[in-house]
Amino acid sequence: MASLERARRLLALAQTGLHYATSVFDTERYDEIAQIAHAELAALSSTDSTKIAELFALETGYANPKLDVRTAVFNETGQILLVREMADGMWSLPGGWADIGVSPAENAAKEVREESGYTVKIQRLLAVWDADRHPHPPSVFHIWKLIFLGEIVEAGEVIGAETSAVGFFSLDDLPALSLGRVLPQQIFRLDELRRSGHIDFD
Repeated sequence: MASLERARRLLALAQTGLHYATSVFDTERYDEIAQIAHAELAALSSTDSTKIAELFALETGYANPKLDVRTAVFNETGQILLVREMADGMWSLPGGWADIGVSPAENAAKEVREESGYTVKIQRLLAVWDADRHPHPPSVFHIWKLIFLGEIVEAGEVIGAETSAVGFFSLDDLPALSLGRVLPQQIFRLDELRRSGHIDFD
């Protein structure tokens, strides 16, 4: 993990340096640092360094963590709403990367509607998690997760382009989860938080 964190840090320094660089010599140096970081991330993820470079091509300006916004929606029997991701065939809380132009809560509600068809009212924030502090599979990005509590106000039938199925599941009978997006213990913790009224910062 130390190598992954080092490579991500190098890439963040290169990205921020390129944003502020005022000379061609500084630009060349930061470009070289970025290439070293790409090669290290590629080796860690068994991916071609060209693909890693393409993945980060749109990441410009001051380097920041990626923001993953998701919503926990429970029905009257305590089951949780999950969507099956097209990307890996596994299940997750509806959500995704935060979009520019909408608030985090608006983003969360929009993702639920687009991925499950349900219209929800966001009630409150449940958790702010640093993915690196939880046992998610390693990611080339440093990710912060905002998890909101949503209440269904209208059922829907639309399933989004990024999901292939929608369902409510008992916490003691969860399907195979997309572990990069959510972990079983996180779902259990979200249920505790919605019952207690607390917010989790980790």
